[in-house]
Amino acid sequence: MDTTQLGLQARDTASVWHPFTPLGEQYTPLPIVRGQGAYLFTADGRKILDAVSSWWVNLHGHSHPYLAKALAEQAAILPHVIFAGFTHEPAIRLSERLLSLLGGDFKSVFFSDNGSTAIEVALKMAMQYFDNQNNTTKKKRHKIIAFEGAYHGDTFGAMSVGARSAFNAPFSPFLFEVEFLDLPNATNIKRLCEQMQNYVNEGESLAFIFEPLIQGAGGMNMYEPQYLNQLLAIAKTDDMVCIADEIMTGFYRTGTLFAIEQLEHKPDIICLSKGITGGTLPLSVSIANRRIKSAFEDVPYAKSFLHGHSYTANTMACAVANASLDLLLQSETQMRISKIVEKIQNLSQKFKALAFIENVRYRGTVIALDIRTQGETSYFNSMRDRLYQYFINRDILLRPLGNTLYIMPPYIMDLNDLDRIYQAIEVLPEHVDLK
Repeated sequence: MDTTQLGLQARDTASVWHPFTPLGEQYTPLPIVRGQGAYLFTADGRKILDAVSSWWVNLHGHSHPYLAKALAEQAAILPHVIFAGFTHEPAIRLSERLLSLLGGDFKSVFFSDNGSTAIEVALKMAMQYFDNQNNTTKKKRHKIIAFEGAYHGDTFGAMSVGARSAFNAPFSPFLFEVEFLDLPNATNIKRLCEQMQNYVNEGESLAFIFEPLIQGAGGMNMYEPQYLNQLLAIAKTDDMVCIADEIMTGFYRTGTLFAIEQLEHKPDIICLSKGITGGTLPLSVSIANRRIKSAFEDVPYAKSFLHGHSYTANTMACAVANASLDLLLQSETQMRISKIVEKIQNLSQKFKALAFIENVRYRGTVIALDIRTQGETSYFNSMRDRLYQYFINRDILLRPLGNTLYIMPPYIMDLNDLDRIYQAIEVLPEHVDLK
């Protein structure tokens, strides 16, 4: 092994604590020294295919020159400025563009730093929306409705509206009350509509939060827009604040620019992050419609939205987000996305023909499948580590969710690389114990 790689790994083990990773030498990470296109390069010269867009953030490939240029130019002018009492062109332009792309009734963009904080902002907006109205004639609203299997982040509000699991078990006594609905399908939608109507009749629910069409970290669970539409229609009769968590699904992951474009009933707040800067810098937004914004206009200072972060609307992040939108909306990128969508549809049929695979599902540029197993099917299925190591040994980065494999490619990925991933999956039983 290269001495540079050994040195980096030793220094890392001595000083770094990694996310979602147990502490121990058996989990020593691979040092990455360079990225180019759909590939990551290790210190010892390996070329690893990034099949998960580096945790779903990378849209245009690593080290894209157009993004790097936008970042460097902004850094040389103004790398950051406090966003309370000041503003700047990159944030204004990004806000204008996002509102234009979303259309409809969306009116105001609130900046933060990552997906979890975007969710915190949206939840606080929803709570304060009712508080600001000082309506004492109605019951106090204190319930939030979410889907079973949801994942909205790791801060306390985001954990509260996510599925209860081993990930947040140590903190469960401190999470606030949430009512969970099963993910809708043709079999249960009637019951779920009745359940939602009961919440409406009680008049105690302040918000309904959901990942539209695809639940990401919960297992790439996919569901149809018509069922979500039915639930939204009922929630809106009670003035509930509807929050779309598009942190993963935004920017064409589901086939449309935003997943909510496939819905008849629109949310009041949409949260975006991950792909917003093309995988270059952390940034997120919570975008509110006219109804939510109006509750905070012309109010005393104490009723303003008193929330913010030191790096809110960082100039470099906003500049590179604008550059990412430039690339995303180009006809060349649109053509690449269309080809990836078509390729994934074709691969889904090939995956369905493999006896050791079940529950193949896809939407847009995302495909997921489950490996048949006799063990538990949660994230903690021991198959996860075996699968991960198998693919890394073949220079392919996939991060299984237990026995669930998914592919979420950057839009720069060559279609032959998707075939390569399929071929590696096809021969899995010859190399990995799938029991």
